[in-house]
Amino acid sequence: MLKPLGDRVLLKAEIEEKTVGGIVLASNVKEKPTTGKVIAVGAGRTLDNGEKLAPVVKEGDRVLFDKYAGNEVEYDGEKYLVVHEKDLVAIVE
Repeated sequence: MLKPLGDRVLLKAEIEEKTVGGIVLASNVKEKPTTGKVIAVGAGRTLDNGEKLAPVVKEGDRVLFDKYAGNEVEYDGEKYLVVHEKDLVAIVE
């Protein structure tokens, strides 16, 4: 499995297949996803004084992230998104 470095987080993006009204969307009109499930978390950010700042999120959290954040990667036929923790907006509960 992929292990993110530093303050990076590995996400599995959640893609909406339907609108709120239940209409199925064609693949060319779907918006880029903004929610995802945390698959793996890096060790955290290193501060200027050398201390490690532990990540706020943990594996299994569902998060909201910036629309154009991160880099898409493919591993074992699955697509993931690698983002910096600062690009995460909120934890969805």
